[in-house]
Amino acid sequence: MKNNKDKVLVIHGPNLNLLGQRETDIYGKFSIDSLNKEITAQAAKHGLNPEIIQSNHEGEIVDIIGQSKDKGFKGIIINPAAYTHTSVAIRDAISATNLPVVEVHLSNIYAREDFRKTSLTASVVNGQISGFGKHSYTLAVQALAFVLKRD
Repeated sequence: MKNNKDKVLVIHGPNLNLLGQRETDIYGKFSIDSLNKEITAQAAKHGLNPEIIQSNHEGEIVDIIGQSKDKGFKGIIINPAAYTHTSVAIRDAISATNLPVVEVHLSNIYAREDFRKTSLTASVVNGQISGFGKHSYTLAVQALAFVLKRD
């Protein structure tokens, strides 16, 4: 384990602010606030200090990723949500950071509609975790902690 000062960025993409209200059969009945508490608790177990943001705006997500290294973040966990399948800009921002990145999805995107089976970001991240509901995020924290220890 590194020290408790390892800052990591957690980015929730579009519509994740609607957790617990939107398509609960797919995304679950929990709120984004309860999810963030679980992420924070899991991160603390691994000596990580998460800064968690949610944005529905592609350009804002690109800006946040682009500034992440300069702000002292050691790694990123990102759920690009719908932008997973459409955003070359987010893909390129991730690639440019040269930081470890774990992509995460609540649902199994490969078991859903055909358009969701393509991840533009998958080729520039260390790994992807999908299909385990809110536990996808706790697994992503563990995976990022592993990558940071390995480097």
